[in-house]
Amino acid sequence: MEWLTHSQTGFRQAARYLLGMRLAIVTTQLIAVAVAETAVTLVHRAEALILCLLYAVLSALGWLWFSRKPPQTSLPVSLSLAADLSLIGLWLFFTGGYTNPLVSLLLLPIAVAIILVPSRQSIALTLAGIAAYTMLVLWHRPVMHDHHNADLAQLHLVGMWVTFALTAAILLLVVGTLARRLRLQQSQLSEFRENRLRDEQIIALGLSAAAVAHRLGTPLNTLTLLLDEIRARHGTNTRQALDDDLTLMGQQLNLCSQHLQQLTKAAVEARTAALEELPVQDWLARLRESATLLWPSGPIQWSTSHPEVTIAVDATLDQAVLNLLANALTASPGWVAVSSRLNQSGRVDIVIEDHGDGLELALQGAPGEEIVDSRNGLGVGLFLSNATIQRLGGNLKASTSDTGTTMVIELPVIQNHRPKGSSA
Repeated sequence: MEWLTHSQTGFRQAARYLLGMRLAIVTTQLIAVAVAETAVTLVHRAEALILCLLYAVLSALGWLWFSRKPPQTSLPVSLSLAADLSLIGLWLFFTGGYTNPLVSLLLLPIAVAIILVPSRQSIALTLAGIAAYTMLVLWHRPVMHDHHNADLAQLHLVGMWVTFALTAAILLLVVGTLARRLRLQQSQLSEFRENRLRDEQIIALGLSAAAVAHRLGTPLNTLTLLLDEIRARHGTNTRQALDDDLTLMGQQLNLCSQHLQQLTKAAVEARTAALEELPVQDWLARLRESATLLWPSGPIQWSTSHPEVTIAVDATLDQAVLNLLANALTASPGWVAVSSRLNQSGRVDIVIEDHGDGLELALQGAPGEEIVDSRNGLGVGLFLSNATIQRLGGNLKASTSDTGTTMVIELPVIQNHRPKGSSA
């Protein structure tokens, strides 16, 4: 497998555009020679045709080089563009020098150099182009022995129009396309940097959670031992009085231990990227069981109608939805509703509704795009939930109204497992 650097990939993509520019220049030179021959007799026609053939061969070789084994640095690219200036200047030398209306072709390699190579090399090529033009003013071969001013003037005017049209077209096709590619790459790099920064924040939060889980293990074990010791030391009457409190304490310790086990399991699954394919109905049933254990008296209304599609989930996604439910219960202790539906794009929407307004600060802009300050930990939870949903190819949307807040989790559907009778 061939591994290419970012620069090599850019040079490989630019190879065919450079070939197109060079072949367009060669074609223009050949047409110019043919048109000139219809009006006058060129003195150095053979030299001009040989240079056109040489330029075409070198253009094909340059395309093969850049396509199959692109250079690792920009210096070979600059040298190839300098060769373009030399061949174009030599052809102009045998066809009238600076009086040739095609002298503007010297601008094309310079325009490409400004995009492809660093500033210093592009400045050097610009100076080289100016020097070539200057030398063509001082030294050049006449177009023909016997000057026919009327014919030459007419050819010059027509040639100026052709040169302008050709230069504009090549700049639009070659330079414009390369510029669009560069803008696209810059946009992709910017998105990559943002994702990397978010991932670094998630890793930092994950490391903190792992450290807390590790440190909580020992005190939880100690409290469990102390609980058993208290039960063993006290008499029957005293034990009867403390039974309710000790039972509640034991339940809370078991719940803390289960949370730590779930955290460890989620970390392992996230590290191994293990995904589980489940129907939406089964997944929401699992979430309902977890929510019932966490909030036995929580006023959560679960819809019984769900789309018959399959999605890919893991423990981190479960925790992300539970975090959103916790936020909804905090903002609206009296009523929270959970439902699911298929949207117009064929993806599943998990809708969490409440009657509170506790998410107004976090919903400024896209929810969960950055950590916001919150006394209840809402910012970190929402940030982690959004990052988890995006990691699985989903999106988190939110809206507020006079009646409350609506969070929508959009998840992709596994098409291969979709039942035949389902409808979008």
